[in-house]
Amino acid sequence: MASTSIKIRAKLADDEVTVKALMTHPMESGTRKDSKTGELVPAHYIQEVKCDLGGKNVMTAYWNGGVSKNPYLSFKFTGASKGDKMTLTWVYNKGESESGEAEIS
Repeated sequence: MASTSIKIRAKLADDEVTVKALMTHPMESGTRKDSKTGELVPAHYIQEVKCDLGGKNVMTAYWNGGVSKNPYLSFKFTGASKGDKMTLTWVYNKGESESGEAEIS
């Protein structure tokens, strides 16, 4: 499996939280051929991203193999305070999942 990491920032301004997340992931669609072997590179991409705040879902995004390598995600939501912790969880097309946490500043 490819090495995956995420950088998350969440900032509160005027009662609205802006989340910015950068994920390091190859996002293989399954249609690209390996230049050395000519074989198809197996599909391996993030298919679902969720943001939870205090156990409540505030955003869900459904992706497919058409999302670029190292995807950047930005979104806004209301109902949070400085110091609250939010969690981003993502699920791969192969069933594995990972998550990252950020404190709202």
